[in-house]
Amino acid sequence: MLEDSKIIALFFARAEEAITALAEKYGAACGSIARNILKDSQDAEECVNDAYLAAWNTIPPQNPNPLRAYLFRIVRNISIAKYHANTAVKRNSNYDVALEELGDCIAASGTVEQEVAAKELSRLIDRFLAGLDEESQMLFVRRYWYADSIPDLAARFQISGNHVSVRLSRIRDKLRKYLRKEGYSL
Repeated sequence: MLEDSKIIALFFARAEEAITALAEKYGAACGSIARNILKDSQDAEECVNDAYLAAWNTIPPQNPNPLRAYLFRIVRNISIAKYHANTAVKRNSNYDVALEELGDCIAASGTVEQEVAAKELSRLIDRFLAGLDEESQMLFVRRYWYADSIPDLAARFQISGNHVSVRLSRIRDKLRKYLRKEGYSL
């Protein structure tokens, strides 16, 4: 597999091999992110392909470092948009439940002022996560960024589903207290 810098160089050279190399290196992880959000393999595949196109259209001028995080963010954003389009009337329990779990800690955004506050909130969450042990960080990110289910997390971390739920609940409580301490109104 090619190094990220070589894949980016292919994008800058406008070589179609860039997409192939990107898919080979990160395709499985991108598909997993999209499937976790959408719960539909066909929609997930479409979102991953749309992400490759978005990467093609934005590199250059962007020179992402790390490429993996850049691509995963694109896949996640496209998948979330597709999820909202698909579930305007119905509900996808796994992703909705994950979002509801964080709802007590974080308010929804919508106005310009709220968007500015969202950037500050992002900075606060990053600082909060940096203060957690590595396993707690991974649990939080896998649940609330990658939308992994409780059973998937239990298998990944080799602990019971109940243990995962309790740990996530404690992390959310700590986050809520941290945000209040930092002056973020819930």
